This record gives sequence, structure tokens and C-alpha cells, in this order.
Amino acid sequence: MSRSGVWGVLQRISFGVFTAVGLVFIPGAIAIVLEDPGARIAVALIGVVCVGALEIAWIRVGSVPHRTPAISVPVLAVPALVPVLPNQAIIGVVMLGILLALIIESRRIGVAVYSAGLAGVGCMVYFFIDWVLATSTVAALPAVAAASVGYVLFVLAIELIRIRLIGAPADRGGRPLVSPLRVGALLLVVAALTAFSASWAENGLPTPGQGRTSLETAVGTLLGSFVVALIAIVVRILSDMRRRLNGIVVGSSLLTTTRRADNVADMLCDAAANAIGVQSITVEVGPAEGAAIGAPFMFTPGEPRFLVARRDPMDGSFSGVDRRALQALAATAELSVQARQNVAGLTIKANTDPLTGLPNYGAFQEALDTINSTRSDAEAIAVLFMDLDGFKRLNDTYGHQTGDEVLRVLGQRLRQSVRPHDVVARVGGDEFVIILTRLATLDEAKAIAETVLTASALPLAVGADTLNPSLSIGLAYSVSVETDVASLVHDADHSMLMVKKSRRRGSIGGESSINVSGHRSSQFNDTVARAIDDNQLPLAYQPIVSLITGSIWAFEALLRYTDPVLGAISPPSIIEKAKSLGRFDKLTRQIAETAMAAAAEFRLVEPGIVCMTINVEAGQLAPERLGQFVEQLNDRYPAISLCLELNERSAVRVTAEIREQANRLRDLGILIALDDYGSEDSSVDSLVRVPMDILKIDRSLVDDLADVRQREVLTALQSFGDKLEYSMIVEGVENEHMAQQLARLGIRSAQGFHFGVPQGFAETVARLDEFGAKAVLTTQTAHATVTPS
Repeated sequence: MSRSGVWGVLQRISFGVFTAVGLVFIPGAIAIVLEDPGARIAVALIGVVCVGALEIAWIRVGSVPHRTPAISVPVLAVPALVPVLPNQAIIGVVMLGILLALIIESRRIGVAVYSAGLAGVGCMVYFFIDWVLATSTVAALPAVAAASVGYVLFVLAIELIRIRLIGAPADRGGRPLVSPLRVGALLLVVAALTAFSASWAENGLPTPGQGRTSLETAVGTLLGSFVVALIAIVVRILSDMRRRLNGIVVGSSLLTTTRRADNVADMLCDAAANAIGVQSITVEVGPAEGAAIGAPFMFTPGEPRFLVARRDPMDGSFSGVDRRALQALAATAELSVQARQNVAGLTIKANTDPLTGLPNYGAFQEALDTINSTRSDAEAIAVLFMDLDGFKRLNDTYGHQTGDEVLRVLGQRLRQSVRPHDVVARVGGDEFVIILTRLATLDEAKAIAETVLTASALPLAVGADTLNPSLSIGLAYSVSVETDVASLVHDADHSMLMVKKSRRRGSIGGESSINVSGHRSSQFNDTVARAIDDNQLPLAYQPIVSLITGSIWAFEALLRYTDPVLGAISPPSIIEKAKSLGRFDKLTRQIAETAMAAAAEFRLVEPGIVCMTINVEAGQLAPERLGQFVEQLNDRYPAISLCLELNERSAVRVTAEIREQANRLRDLGILIALDDYGSEDSSVDSLVRVPMDILKIDRSLVDDLADVRQREVLTALQSFGDKLEYSMIVEGVENEHMAQQLARLGIRSAQGFHFGVPQGFAETVARLDEFGAKAVLTTQTAHATVTPS
């Protein structure tokens, strides 16, 4: 038979036995009292009230409230009744007092009968021990004390057996069921109080006055016990109120402020347990039964649940206040969950693209930031930036409804073609982004991108039409945590635009629709920042020559940097990163300082070197940026002309203030050059509006001098320069044939690999020392002495 079955049988047996004991002693006590009502009825009634109060003022013998046994001590009233009533009547009075108190307090007949019967049998033990000790010539007061101790130990033993049999779940946090210290203190207090009560009942208090009767003494003793019980009840009620209030306040605060939805049920149980005191508390699908109390709540629509609290049947019963506290906490938890669900719903709605159901741009950015900041050092990520080719034409041809359907299906295909831990988002009208996570190699990212491209290109039926979508994909790969993760997206987007540009030029041919960016991770940011801050970026110098004299007359200072880990870093990458790091002006100052110092050394070796050019942007000419600095630098090197080369992209947006500043610098002897003229950003407006001394022609205007149009443009620009009094330098001269053609066209200065590749300071000094200002070295000499930096 199971433990529950055994307990059920014993429960029925004990209930029957205790009922029988009650039926014997309670009527018997009433009969005995009625035999001499004048002397006994008042004491009996006061005794019933006192016993009831002592029963309600139970004492915990374990340190965990409501999860360890509680013992009442109605035995304290027994010594006061002994002088007036016989033993069997006292047992009946004790049982009647407990029975009435528990029926009123808990409204549970079974509990009342059990407790009254247990106390009745305990009183029999009390009188038996007292009789045995009295016949053994033990003094009356020690005998009473020992008998009361026997009562407590007997009741405690029966309760422990009952608790073990029912096996009710109770988490006591590793603490024992019974505290030896509490039990010892209880036994000492009970022994002392019963001995005092017996002494009071027999001898009265040592107060003035004589002739008190045993009735008066008994009443006084009972009233004293009642006051003790009343004080204990008041203390416990105040303690319960404080615990309940604190539990409700703390529990409500936690339930309303927690951000985790998965542990609200556990928090609700903890809060309720702290607020009302329980043996166990659970979330169940059905309402509470029996002596348990419950409160309904609903976290998920259509799925009602009940918070059910239970106490040991012999423990203090739940009150109406307990029920209301439980209901209040359940309602608070329900409102908290509903509010969180509403907020979550709004958040999802705000972060989701309504057409495809994919995350939108804001959610994508947040996901990328989180993924980047939380990944391990061994985990690489990649961003795929995708654009649907010909989407505008598709909308114009088939209508926006068809376009929307294509985007919906494409979103599904993208989601299905990547792994569960990757992120797919729609970030624009026909633009999608995928974050690939947990990557080991770039090849792995490329393979997934190819899968995405293949899946997206499958035929798509929309009504009677069959379409063949195609994507342009830019891929940016990152091997370590990025300090500026937005650059990863920027590089992926830029790579995608390169694919689109190739398509527009008709040069995509059999090339892939996926372009892999040369993105560098945050290690690149740290490397560039450190190199600038420590002034460790070396320069290379490329000669500018006169086609008339065949001599070098100037050098252009160019960045050339190779990192031990990252390898060679292109100058445009360094410049762009310096701008994003707020170090562009600092870098330009360093270049100018180093270049002018180098030019002074070059001039010592070869006096024909009279100019050094450095690259700047038009906006840097402002006095507060580089204007005052270059003025001072120019004064320090009077024999060297400092030439500031403005790239035409920055010159297009030159302001009146910058033009005025450029003229001021020219008046001080600083040369202004317009660089890269003839590139795709060039305009005639720059020739007219930008103050300059030198016009540098981009190599794109001399790549095919057999074309008469190129020759005519060069001739016109040279003539234009002669009239406006500026010099012209042609870049990109690769060989002797080009140099001769330019000379025949009247071009006087040139620059390019034919005259020398950019070299470091030491190599340039060595060339000048050995060959002087000679513009062109023989092939044998060049191979022997000139190596590209």
C-alpha cells in the first residue's frame, strides 16, 4: 500500500478514536460541572475560553514558517483547573475548548476533532506522568513541570509521525523539520509556566489580602494564562500582517518590473509564499480544493490557470485576508504579463516589415550591434547587402501588387536559404540584408551567398506571368569584433553598388552577381589610429619631371604603409579611416612636416629640386584647420615651394571663403594645384572657380593618345593654362612613347612610372646622389637601383 493509502487508513482510524474520546470526556465533563454549578461552572467556562486562546496561540518548533510543525500548549491551563475540577472533567474542558476554537477559526470539523482528540490523549499522558511522579514522592511542582514536558513531547511525536506519513512537499531550504533549540526553549518555558500556574492555583500570589477561595485562585490563574495566550496571538497577528504587507509590496514590485516573461509564474509563487505563508504553492489547471485556497489568472488567452496555496491541515488556516492577498498578486502578475505582451507586440510591430514579416532596418541594426559585440574571438560574421535588379521596371510593367508579391516570396526564399541563427531583414524598398553568423572562413560566407543567389533566381509565378528575379549581392566579411560595425554595412553596400554599376556598363557578362568587399575589421581601425598618433606612417616620393629639360624639379609625397599583420594598406583606406577617426588634419600635418623636411634634404643633394607637393582637401585650407600651419611651414623652408594638391571632388564644393583663403596662400608663395582633372568627377567649373597654379591631368585622359580627341583636349587645356598662367602636369606616363607624344603636344611637365615609382626617403636620396636630377634611368640601371616601395 502506498504512503497516501496508509495515511488515509490511519486518518480514518485516528478520527474515529479521537471522536470516541471526545464523546466520552466532553459529555462527562459537562455532567460533572452541572453536579455543582455554583462552584464549577464559572471555572469551566473560563477554562474553555482560556484553552481556546492557548490553542490558537500555537508555537512553531521549526525555523521555516508554515513548513515545520506548530504546537499549541493548552496544557498551561490544566494546573489552574486541578483544584476545582476532577481530572476527567479537565480533559473534557480542554477538548471542548479546542473543538470550539478550531471550528470557529478554521471551520474544519476534521481538524478540530483531530486536535481536540490529540490534546485529550495528551492530557491523559500529563495526568499519568503526574500520578507516577506523585506516587514516587516527587514534589508537586517538579511533577507538574515534568508532566507538561511529557504532554508536549507526546503531541510533538504524534505530529512528526503524521507529517512523515502524509509526505507533503515542503521546501525548507536545507533546514531541519524540527529545531532542537526551539524545542528545548519551548519545553523550558512550558515547564516553568505550568509550575508557576500550579503554584498560583495552590497557594495564590503573594499579594495583600487573605481568605481567597480555590475558585477565586483558579479563575485568577486561568485569566493569567489567557492574557499570556492573548499576547502571543497579538504578536503573531502583527507579525503576519507585517510579513503579508511586505510580501505583497515586494512581490508586486518584482512582478511589475521584471523583464523576463518566462519566470513570471515562478516569481508569482515566490511572492505569494512570502506574503501569506504556505507549505506549498503551485500553478494548476483547476481550482483549489479542500482547505487550500486559489486565485485564477490567465497569462495566455484561452488558457486559465489557478494559483493554489496549501498549508498543513494542522497549521493555521487561511484567512479571508490571505485569499484577497493571493488574488491581488495573481491579478498583478496577469496585468504585468498582459502589459509586457502588449509592449512586446508593439515592439515586434515596430521592428517588423509589414510586407515580408522580416525585421526592418531598425531591428537589423540592433541585431548587428548585438551579434558583433557578443561574438567570440573565433567567430567571424559577414553582411550580405542585396538589391533586386530591375524592380522599378517590374513595378511599371506588372503593377505594384505584383512587385509586392515578388518581394514577399523573395523574403521567404532568403529566410529559407540561410541557417536558423542567421538574420534576414528588409531594409529598403527592394533592398535586403543578411547577417551571417558563426562563420569560420570567407569561403563559407561565399558559399552561403551563392546559395542565396541561386534560391532567389528560381522562376516565380505571379498570376499568369512567370518572372525570373535576380539579385546583386555585396559581401563584407569581418573576422573580429568591430569598433565601428556600421562600416561593415557600408562596405557591403558599396560592393553591391559595384555589381550594379558593372551591370549598367554592360560589363557583368559571365561574372558573378556577388562582389566581395575588401573590408578590414576593427583591427584596421586600431592600426591606423596608432600609426597616426605615433607618427609612424612612412612616405614615398614620386618625381615630377620637366619634359623640356629631362630633369626632376619636384616630388609628390604619397602615403605607403605595410602593417606586419594586415599587410599593405592603400592610401585611400588610410585617408578614409583617418577621417572617420577624427585624425585627418593631424595626419595631413604629419605628411606636410615630413615631406618638407625630406625636400630640404633632397635639395642639398640636388639643387634642382625646388618643389614638394602634398595632397589635401579644399576644406582643409581654412585657417583654423591647416591654413595657419602651412603658412608657418612655408616660412621655415624658403628655398622649397610647398604645393597643396586639391583633389577635384573636394574642389567642386569650394566656398567663397576657401577661394579667398587659397588666394591668400598663393600670395604668400604657396602653390595650389588642382589634382585628378579628367576623372569622372571633373567639370569645367573647377577650372574657372578654383584658384590654382598647377593643373594635374588624370591618367584617364592620356590612356590612349592615339585617340585624336584625347590629344585635342590636352592641347586645349595646355593653351588654356598658358592664357590663365598656370602650369600643367600630366600624370600616368608609363613609357617613353607616351612621354614623346606629350612633348610633341606642348606638355612641359609629367609624372608616372616611366620616370620612377614612389620610393622611400633613403632610396630617393640614393637615386639623387647617384644620378642627380636625371628624369629617366636606363632599364638596366632602373632594375639595379630602383625598386618599387
